[in-house]
Amino acid sequence: MDYKEIIAERIKENVDLELDFIKGLIEIPPKPEMGDYAFPCFQLAKTLRKAPNMIAEELKSKLDKEYFEKIENLGPYLNFFVDKAAFTKDTLEKVLKEGENYGKSELGKGKNVVVEFSSPNIAKPFHVGHLFSTSVGNALYKIISSQGYNCTRINHLGDWGTQFGKLISAYKRWCDEDSLHKDPIKELLRIYVKFHEEAEKDPSLDEEGRMYFKKLEDGCEEEVALWKKFKDLSLREFKKIYDLLNVEFDSYAGESFYSDKMDAVVDEIDKTGILVDSNGAKVVMLDDYNLPPCIVKKSDGATIYATRDLTAAIYRKKTYDFDKCIYVVGLDQSLYFRQIFATLKLMGKDWVDSCVHVGFGLVRFADKKLSTRKGDVIFLEDLLNRAIERTLEIINEKNPELENKEEVAKKIGVGAVIFTYLKNNRERDIVFDWNEMLSFEGETGPYVQYSYARGKSILRKAPAGISENVDYSKLSSKEEFELIKILHGFNKAVLSAINKLEPFIVTRYVIDAAKAFNKFYNAHSIINAEDEGVKAARIQLVKASCQVIKNGLNLLGIDVVEKM
Repeated sequence: MDYKEIIAERIKENVDLELDFIKGLIEIPPKPEMGDYAFPCFQLAKTLRKAPNMIAEELKSKLDKEYFEKIENLGPYLNFFVDKAAFTKDTLEKVLKEGENYGKSELGKGKNVVVEFSSPNIAKPFHVGHLFSTSVGNALYKIISSQGYNCTRINHLGDWGTQFGKLISAYKRWCDEDSLHKDPIKELLRIYVKFHEEAEKDPSLDEEGRMYFKKLEDGCEEEVALWKKFKDLSLREFKKIYDLLNVEFDSYAGESFYSDKMDAVVDEIDKTGILVDSNGAKVVMLDDYNLPPCIVKKSDGATIYATRDLTAAIYRKKTYDFDKCIYVVGLDQSLYFRQIFATLKLMGKDWVDSCVHVGFGLVRFADKKLSTRKGDVIFLEDLLNRAIERTLEIINEKNPELENKEEVAKKIGVGAVIFTYLKNNRERDIVFDWNEMLSFEGETGPYVQYSYARGKSILRKAPAGISENVDYSKLSSKEEFELIKILHGFNKAVLSAINKLEPFIVTRYVIDAAKAFNKFYNAHSIINAEDEGVKAARIQLVKASCQVIKNGLNLLGIDVVEKM
């Protein structure tokens, strides 16, 4: 039952306003004693030529009170108190009937959305910074897909560019083949770092790197073979990470995929008359947008990131006919994406208005800055394994007899890391604190997972047949109703996350659901409730709470555990 819809329809019967406008004005009061919904009458004052408090009083006397215990006017507000018994029955039966589908809808049916995320660089380590894009992008994919949108996941691999010329040079000079096959990413990182160290002493190495990349672009056999070798070895290592995170993609079309499509796009830009020479380079001037020029080709004729991203955007529109194209890339690239979008606009691609850059902050460990060139990185695989090991230590200390504790440690440890990335606004930086991240108390992944496991433990102890003929009016306490209200609001949180492209809204929701569940659990007996009717209703509330917490965590890409 959509109470906002009911309130809006009844108000519309008495005022000349659009239904959606009325719905947009309806609020959730800050305190439960002020009601479950509130309608401010300020917007009606000008039309009705009356004071808002008088309008509220008149509306109160006219509105149908079905589904509501009472309607009160408090100054300029109409406060609605829902019929708790009906609300509880409606909410819990809906959760239990729909199960894993609770919170989903067909809102986006027939609409296509492309989400580009993760996009690590080939031959470089998959470090902790990459998980920001991966976790945010994967959560957005799951959240958006849950509302019926046809979503495509793209891993735009960084597998092209001058750095590969530098890597080919480094490979020819310093690579150890045994180390390369034993631990490819670490060996490729070692020689890449060495290249930059040596280039500082001998700048001619940079020129050599540019020469090798030009040969790669020209399709020279030896350079292409080496590039394929680096890519195959890297993808093999990346797959280990993606398997650990349970992340998949529909396309791995990286920068190299567009190498044979870029000339046509450059020609198209040229024909529009916006491509100009600048010190030998080909650029698009963006003065009208108050932006620096967008370089399309460097002075040596080589392509650049922008060439590939312009080509990729045009290809995606033709291939996927997207209604929205989302780029989950760090905040430091905000200016770059404004240049790309402005260039597409100047090309006459008005669909670029449906392209959006979803930025995110930085990841730090005790103010340590990550740099691939200097080899100062923290490998993501090492971080995840460390989280799993530390979780296993906690389990061995607290519950050494737990079944499948290695699998449980994996789900909790990996889930704790992902949760940390998604807990706050994505534009905020993350500073890792192991003790906080793996704590089973506070606003953490393990706390939410433990809340779910606690609920499942109760359900395992519940007597058979207890769910039949439940009287939901028995759930009348403050703690019970506050929990039920949160369960009712799941889809609203999901829609808000889509609207703002902010997964943390769902994360905060499951934290609130877990907190409300634990308040209910600590305040009331469930299995030991003396009244059989109360016991049956509370067990159903536990079941519904577990289902919603699980659904919420699944949207974030986090697995639940049945026992802890």
